Amino acid sequence: QVQLVESGGGSVQAGGSLRLSCAASGYTYNRNSMGWFRQAPGKEREGVARIFLGSGNTYYADSVKGRFTISLDNAKNTLYLEMNTLKPEDTAMYYCAADPIYRGLDPNTYTYWGQGTQVTVSS
Repeated sequence: QVQLVESGGGSVQAGGSLRLSCAASGYTYNRNSMGWFRQAPGKEREGVARIFLGSGNTYYADSVKGRFTISLDNAKNTLYLEMNTLKPEDTAMYYCAADPIYRGLDPNTYTYWGQGTQVTVSS
């Protein structure tokens, strides 16, 4: 089993920055892929960024490329999402997820999920 707890969400004006954190526990072999996903009201959940536990390989959705950075502190078992130049369209509930298999950004393929943290960007 894997437990994931997100934190760091909040309200910010457009152009601002936030850093999300996801504290992970459980066997590391269940967390080979870790990612950030988001869901805005009335929309489907979408992938934002993911990272592989071993290699550190990262992949981003086009909508956040160049603005968001995903990283992993293995010593602290914590996943981060640094979000810069935030836009109102980034407003959503952000979720951390993990899976034992190397995955992409399809949320339907991830097994373990956190409860989410809200990010609101005002114009």
